[in-house]
Amino acid sequence: MKKLDNLVQDFLAQKKIAVVGVSDKRDTGCNLAYKKFKESGYQVYAVNPRISTFEGSACYADLKSIPEKVDAVFLLTSPKVTEQVIQQCIELDIRHVWMHCMMGTKPGLAAGMTSVSQSAVELCNSNGIAVIPGSCPNQFLKPDFGHAMMKGMFKLFGFMNYPN
Repeated sequence: MKKLDNLVQDFLAQKKIAVVGVSDKRDTGCNLAYKKFKESGYQVYAVNPRISTFEGSACYADLKSIPEKVDAVFLLTSPKVTEQVIQQCIELDIRHVWMHCMMGTKPGLAAGMTSVSQSAVELCNSNGIAVIPGSCPNQFLKPDFGHAMMKGMFKLFGFMNYPN
């Protein structure tokens, strides 16, 4: 778990984070991540092409629309959207990406509940982007009881090991 811990520490050391996949239709893990980042003192930018505001702040259609360069991107989207966002990260020289996965770093266990795209991970790796392919920042940013339990269980069962 050492490599995952190092990647998480590096990601959380960034100051400006884009959160891709927030929703105004329902309460989601992405919405919670946005709030947790904000509560933890990060400068946070909501991204969803369908809405113009989120939680009283501007919501941007894509990474290119954000008025300043962000340091990192968290995604809770479909894998197909993840691939498109990674292309923008490459163009904008964003060096830290976190792709959400419900089941730690084992997307195959919950294929319908992951943002991880193996081709997007490979794109990150080949373009010098530090990528966390799975897990959830809500397990690391002052986790609530449920996220703390998930982190402990997933670690116990090996779901938090960095994939090779």
